[in-house]
Amino acid sequence: MADDDAVAVCVDAGTTVIKAVVFDAAGNELVVTRRDTEVRHPSRERAEQDMAEVWDAVVATVREAVRRVDRPVRLVALTAQGDGAWLVDREHRPVRPAVLWNDGRAADIVRAWRDSGVLERAYRTNGSLTNAGLPNAILRVLAQEEPDVLARAHAALTCGGWLFGKLTGVLGIERSEASAPWLDIRAGTYTDALTDLYGVDKALRPPLLDDQVRPLTATELGIPAGTPVVLAPYDIVTTALGTGATTAGQATCILGTTLCTEVLVDRPDTAGEPSGLTLDFGVPGLLMRSFPTLAGTGVIDWLVDLLGLADHAAVSALAEGAPPGADGLRVLPYLSPAGERAPFLDAAASGVVTGMVFGHGRAHLARAVLEGLAHVIRDCLDAAPGRPVELRLCGGGTASALWCQLIADITGVPAVSTEDTQVGAKGALLFALTALREYPDLTAAAAALVRPAARFTPDAAVRDLHEREHEEFLATRALAATRWARWR
Repeated sequence: MADDDAVAVCVDAGTTVIKAVVFDAAGNELVVTRRDTEVRHPSRERAEQDMAEVWDAVVATVREAVRRVDRPVRLVALTAQGDGAWLVDREHRPVRPAVLWNDGRAADIVRAWRDSGVLERAYRTNGSLTNAGLPNAILRVLAQEEPDVLARAHAALTCGGWLFGKLTGVLGIERSEASAPWLDIRAGTYTDALTDLYGVDKALRPPLLDDQVRPLTATELGIPAGTPVVLAPYDIVTTALGTGATTAGQATCILGTTLCTEVLVDRPDTAGEPSGLTLDFGVPGLLMRSFPTLAGTGVIDWLVDLLGLADHAAVSALAEGAPPGADGLRVLPYLSPAGERAPFLDAAASGVVTGMVFGHGRAHLARAVLEGLAHVIRDCLDAAPGRPVELRLCGGGTASALWCQLIADITGVPAVSTEDTQVGAKGALLFALTALREYPDLTAAAAALVRPAARFTPDAAVRDLHEREHEEFLATRALAATRWARWR
């Protein structure tokens, strides 16, 4: 940054927590403020948020961060949760609560599209497999359930687009967020063929933002009007960038609400079995193959409640008491009410515990859950193109050295975490500094500001065990999949 005293304020608007992170010129975290946000569930499979409450949380976190650091603000960068449908009218006002990425109300729509071949035909154009949390599916179900509401809608934004509009007055969508389901991924443009295929009104697509740097117009933040605001790619893309992944072949996994396994590629591939998402990375000639599962740290939350533990650290401590493979106890961690979306798509998917006998206890269950989640990551890596030489880990799950080691052991790929606690915000910072030409490219920015921390090397002594366990994991899932629809 040009002024060594000036700071960058980076907003990371997650699903349940809004954070404002202040970085100095060397990329060090100075202040982190946060506000919890409520996710409402009108029914078991539905997930919504009040859009005004999300904006109020952003204002509160930024104001607190600016007050605490008491230094001039050089820029504001923004990254946010993706997908879903944040519907606004012509005056950019919400017409209903936001429908989130983990909402499952459109499961029947997606199932019908799968059976009729719509999903496969769309994949050949945009390289992404639609799931119930993407806006095309949500718009179709809202057309059936809430036609009057949909008639008032002018644009289907994302969380990032909604907040960028509140900050700058500009209506639009960033290209990584538009990639699935709207873009012809080869051309990088909207195609009416996709909206026709989905049966969705193309007028609801917001303008593609070719200029993601705009002056601040919001007066509530305690930051001078005119300060540059940069909309970075959405959180799963920006988080990969925050780990230092900037070139084709590098891989990342976010250990968060979603286990999002990602590999950077230099060209789209729309052949083969439809799976995952293909996203614009914000760099010409660079795309991301992304596998955002619905299995994630929520499964550990469930186990904490089930066993009456204090927190995630207690799960890891308990798991240390069981051997690799948990003495044959296996957990398929598909606990989301919306099923699973990556690397396979099945809205009826549900959790399975197998191999349990009297000799198994709490430690075995804790170990089996962490191993099951690691097998999910292995499954996603196997679906991605190529074989990475390193897997960069980030998210709250990196606090568990045991889980990070299990991921390395089960995937067979060396893993590394970074020094940053707020990796999504760091990625937004790198993107913003590059957009403002403080660095010539993202690779240079990452080399200067991202620093590795811990490394985890696969343990050769347990490789054969985990290979057999992974085969059993896949076989058990294949058998369970024949019954999932009846169990729900």
